[in-house]
Amino acid sequence: MNKKKVTIRDVAKEAGVSVATVSRFINKISYISQETEQKIQEVMKRLDYQPNEVARGLAKQKSNTIALIIPDITNPFFPELVIAIEDSAKQKGYNLILVNSHDADLKNPNFWKEFQSRYIDGFILASFDFNEEVLNSIEKLKIPFVKVDRAADFQSTDSIGVDNYQGAVMAVEHLIEIGCRKIAHISGPASFSPSIDRIRGYKDTISKIFPHQEPIIYQGDFSMEGGKQVTLRMMEEYPDIDGIFLANDMMAIGSLKALKILNIQVPADLALIGFDGIKITEMVEPELSTITQPIYNIGVAATNKLIHFIEQTTETNQYDLDLRLIKRESTLGFKRK
Repeated sequence: MNKKKVTIRDVAKEAGVSVATVSRFINKISYISQETEQKIQEVMKRLDYQPNEVARGLAKQKSNTIALIIPDITNPFFPELVIAIEDSAKQKGYNLILVNSHDADLKNPNFWKEFQSRYIDGFILASFDFNEEVLNSIEKLKIPFVKVDRAADFQSTDSIGVDNYQGAVMAVEHLIEIGCRKIAHISGPASFSPSIDRIRGYKDTISKIFPHQEPIIYQGDFSMEGGKQVTLRMMEEYPDIDGIFLANDMMAIGSLKALKILNIQVPADLALIGFDGIKITEMVEPELSTITQPIYNIGVAATNKLIHFIEQTTETNQYDLDLRLIKRESTLGFKRK
């Protein structure tokens, strides 16, 4: 036979107090005498009573739960981010809810209202492409949040991000160092702050080194298929391109596929570099050069910042969020014509 589950009413009856008194003790929301506390504790231990965590959250209006909103779980960048955030949240006593969203969801104000009904204490946002009306809806929720990756603004106090401008400069300067002379950029969507900063870094570097050369910029969508299709179109219009800087690694992998279709040899004929540093860049042929982000550190820093916001404490931790240039075969084998 199944053992009957002990309820808060059983504890109250055994301890000789009201259900309200037991609830106050469990949730620590008002004073009860030390003698009553000890009596309730003894009964709870003897009956092996486990408080309902959801009910405790409702009583305190706090659930020790945070949400992570990501745009594309198929991109290996985001699973790495999830691992970091979940590890850090557990250490702080918080649970994590993962929300894989689409632009249409984020632009619907009702999407954000659901967070109130779920008693989520805060959320980390990794996508940020919606209108002013929805931004106002988020602010009205009065729920703490932190922005990362595509949502991050490098200068904002509620963001954890890297210096995307400097990362783009590093990528383009590397292509120039190995001998590339006509360098194109496939960017992310222009509505994302990191895309804008990476475009600026590319344009400023090209203008500085090749002042008479027009920048070549095509907009992508951060997906592998997007990188492939944009590269096919770009190479038809600019067949003499000898270097491509792509705004993320998934598009760079798609670009590799396109160049193979066109019988353009990477790196002998054209050098290719991505951005992010995901593990799969070491598994393709040729291995991809990339600007690598400290993905795990970004996740830990974002989680800790969010929990500081939730608990209204002062943040003192410092994190290494520096970008690094990883040179691999997709650029190092380039032979200038």
